[in-house]
Amino acid sequence: KDYSEFDRLVTIADPRGVADLDALDAIYHWTELIQSSPIAVERSVHAAIGGAYRSQGITTLELRFNPMKRNRGGERDLDHIILAAIRGLDRASLEYPQVNAGLILMMDRTFTHEMNAVIVDKAIRWAPRGICGIDVAGPRPHGARYQYRELQPLVEEAREAGLGVTIHVGEEGGEAGIEEIGEVIETLRPDRIGHGILAARDPELMETLRATEIVLEICPTSNLLTKALESEEALRDTFRAFTDNGVAFTIATDGPEMMRTHLRDEFELLVRIGALEREQLPLANERGHAASFVRREPVLPAA
Repeated sequence: KDYSEFDRLVTIADPRGVADLDALDAIYHWTELIQSSPIAVERSVHAAIGGAYRSQGITTLELRFNPMKRNRGGERDLDHIILAAIRGLDRASLEYPQVNAGLILMMDRTFTHEMNAVIVDKAIRWAPRGICGIDVAGPRPHGARYQYRELQPLVEEAREAGLGVTIHVGEEGGEAGIEEIGEVIETLRPDRIGHGILAARDPELMETLRATEIVLEICPTSNLLTKALESEEALRDTFRAFTDNGVAFTIATDGPEMMRTHLRDEFELLVRIGALEREQLPLANERGHAASFVRREPVLPAA
C-alpha cells in the first residue's frame, strides 16, 4: 500500500530478527518474485555492484542467485534471466573499472536432481561471460537432513569446468547439521562453505576444516537475526573457537539491504563484542579476496 509497508515486506525490519530460517525464506520469496524479469535482474545486479563500491569501497564482489527462482516456473526463458544478470555485470564493470565482480549460480535443496543439473549446465555454459561458481542453498526439505552426497556428480562437473564451489551447510540443524558439514567436506570437497557455524561445536570437524583449508563464509548479523546463533555471546564464542583452532573464515553480510547492514557494520559488531580484535579484521578481509572465485581483470585499468 505504501513504501514503508513494502520495505517491511522485503527486509528484516524488526531488530529482533525473524523467528527462524523459514521466515527468512519467506522474505526471499518476495524478492525473487520482484526480480523475476530480465529487466529487473539486470538492474538488480548493476545496482548491487555499484552500490557496494560507492558506499563501502568494495572492489571484489560475488553475487549469487538462483535463476530458476526468477523465471516464474518457466514463464521466462532461463538463459534470458542469466544473460540479463551478465548484462548488469558488464555494465557495472564498465562504469566501475576498479571492481572485480562475478556471479554464482545457486542450486536449491528443494529442487529435483534434474533441476539442479540444469543450473550447473548453465553455469558451465556461461562461465566465459562471468559465472564464477556454484552453490546450493534453500530450505532443508521438511527440516530433514539433506543428502548432499547426491550432488557429487554435479559438483565434480562444475569443478572440472573451472568453477568455484561453495556450499551452504551447518547454519542450522543441531547434530544433524554438524553431520552434514562432515558429509559435505568428504563428498563435495568445496572451496568454501556458506556459514558452517555449527562446526564450532566439534573439535574434530574444526581440525578437518583447518587441514583441508576450506574457508567459511560467516555472516554475523544474519546469524543473529535468523536465530542461527542465539546471542552475541554465542557469536563471540563461535569466532573464538574458529580462531583458536585455525579455521579459515571470511566475514560477509548475507545481503546488506535485507539485513540492513554493511561490511563495516559487521566489523564493528565483531570488535564490540570481543569476537575479533581490530587488527584481525584486515586478515579476514585479505582472506576473502584470496578465496574469491573472481579471477578476471577489470574491463578497464583502475585509475
